[in-house]
Amino acid sequence: MVRMSAEERRESVIRAATSEFARGGYHGTSTEAIAKRVGVSQPYLFRLFPGKKAIFLAAAERCVEDTIRTFEEAAEGLEGEEALHSMGKAYTEVIAEQPERLMMQMQMYVAVAAAEQAGDREFGETVRAGWMRLWDVVHLALGADVEETTTFMAQGMLINCLVSMGFPPGHRIWDGLYPAEDREGMPEKK
Repeated sequence: MVRMSAEERRESVIRAATSEFARGGYHGTSTEAIAKRVGVSQPYLFRLFPGKKAIFLAAAERCVEDTIRTFEEAAEGLEGEEALHSMGKAYTEVIAEQPERLMMQMQMYVAVAAAEQAGDREFGETVRAGWMRLWDVVHLALGADVEETTTFMAQGMLINCLVSMGFPPGHRIWDGLYPAEDREGMPEKK
């Protein structure tokens, strides 16, 4: 059996943490569950990360970076309306194929509110910085049009909420977001 390097193990922890946090949220997920999913001991987990908060923030940052990469790749060489449609299609595919990424995003926002209410601003600062990087990527792809960027991001958040609540692709709630012929590949809550 081939031994993993610390960096490879760290990557496996981030993937496992994303899955666990996506389902259980920050407060409902134990480091024991993450360690078990990875196949390491909790002490080893804490050699890779100083604590649960660091693991969550690493997973949150990865989630944002993956979404940024999705949008950059989708918009590459495109502008305006073409970039908008390509990014929207790519994001719809990602949330259909990787629902944990969508749920991790939702858990990030909940964690920020809970942490800040308890006086911890680090969650919010990290998540807001990621959101701003995401905003900037979309903003540039859409020709630095603030209204287009706002609409795209707002519709993305609405899609996140509707998918998280389990509205099926054929439901009338989607009528204002997608034409009926574009709903075939839409994600359903699993």
